[in-house]
Formats: sequence, C-alpha cells, structure tokens
Amino acid sequence: MRRSALVLAMVLSAGGCLERTVTITSDPAGALVTLNDQQIGRTPVETGFKYFGVYDVRLELDGYEPIVTEHEAVAPIWEYPGIDLLAIAAPWRVKTALKWHYDLEPVPQAGAEAAEGEESALIDRARSMRDASRGE
Repeated sequence: MRRSALVLAMVLSAGGCLERTVTITSDPAGALVTLNDQQIGRTPVETGFKYFGVYDVRLELDGYEPIVTEHEAVAPIWEYPGIDLLAIAAPWRVKTALKWHYDLEPVPQAGAEAAEGEESALIDRARSMRDASRGE
C-alpha cells in the first residue's frame, strides 16, 4: 500500500506542463506585430501567453493601412478551473495553440493620381505664362 502511494505520488509530481502559444499571421507577411504594447516581431510570429482574455493587437506594414484591434484568447475546455489541475498533473505536455490571421489593406493610391494631374496642370500654366512673357 505504501509503495503504490509512493508510485502514485511520483507519477503525479512528474506531471507535464501547460504550454500556451499564439501564432499571428498576416497577408502580406512581414507586418510588425505589437501585442498589449509589446513589439513581438514580424508576421508570421509565435509567442507564449499567460492568460486567456482580451489582447490589444496592432499590425503595421509600409504601404498598408495599420490594423488596431482587440482579439480574445478563448480557453479550451481543459483550461477551465478544476479541469486545468488534471491537465497540469497529466504526465504529458498539454499545448494550447491559438492562430490569429489578419488581412492588411493597401493604402489608397488616389492621392498619387491627383498629384500627377495637379503637376501637369501646373506645368501647362507655367508654359502659358512663359509664352505670354515672351509675347508669343
């Protein structure tokens, strides 16, 4: 009896652990990711997290509109209070992997087309003023 209790205690003490990660991807890749005001890298990026709940997410990439949003990390059933104690005591590693994906929108290029139109109008006015000053 004493030996089986000792074996049970050893098995429970040699339990696994919980590993929580979130992988953030974007289209296009390479966006700078800020999670709760901490820069964590460029997409695709994977980082660990400690709690389930709402996270502030910001993605920035040159030529694209920045994304500023909130994303909720929802706990799977084995992370609920009570059940999580069994998951921690299990002799294997319990992994929770979340995947968040964002699509970045390009910055509108309408300003560039308008600038070209203004530039050609300015050149036309300059030529007409030059011709008028020469008496042509």
